[in-house]
Amino acid sequence: MASASSLPCEEQSLCSICLDGFTQPVTTPCGHNYCKACITGYWDSSDLIQCPLCKKKFRRRPQLQVNTEFRDMVERFNNMRVRSEDQILAKPGEVPCDICLELKLKAQKTCVVCLASYCQSHLEPHHRVTTFKKHKLIDPVSNLEDRVCKRHGKMFELFCHTDQMCVCFMCLKDNHVMHEAVPLENVFRERKAQLEDTTQRPVHVRWCPHSCYCCTGLSAATSCQLTDCT
Repeated sequence: MASASSLPCEEQSLCSICLDGFTQPVTTPCGHNYCKACITGYWDSSDLIQCPLCKKKFRRRPQLQVNTEFRDMVERFNNMRVRSEDQILAKPGEVPCDICLELKLKAQKTCVVCLASYCQSHLEPHHRVTTFKKHKLIDPVSNLEDRVCKRHGKMFELFCHTDQMCVCFMCLKDNHVMHEAVPLENVFRERKAQLEDTTQRPVHVRWCPHSCYCCTGLSAATSCQLTDCT
């Protein structure tokens, strides 16, 4: 396995023709790397068979094979870069990981079953363990306690039109039997559109801890009035 010092830097992980990450990288006889499709297209459109970087000419078109060792090195570098980008501290206003003890990393997902938010490292079991794979993950959300049904301990995922309030799936089996309920996402989109039509400007939507699904950056009284908040 290649050491960290032998991995390519960011510039070396990009094809100099398409300026993007390598796809099926090949190496020319002069030692330069390109995407196989890029160098093939370059030679197809040129009268000379030469290296785009050093301009070394070849008598005949080289038979290029995918450089598997270099490809694997680039993939390892890209994976390391993704992990390092994910492992950043939560800034004010961002959702922190609930599992991190001292330095709180930025959460990548919130689990509506565990009722917790996870950074990339602590989210790993949800991608690996069969039981956790069945859990529903959503984009990170804050104030989970305001999004949880106090009666059943489940996250609000539905809006009851009959009683004009957020409910969980368990609520439909007792207090809201036969009521008209729809996914919260639908109500969110509808009310956001209504508010934007009313105010004639983009609306910043946030969670309202009352019975409605969302409020805005307007005054509390106006927000609650517009969203039927009780």
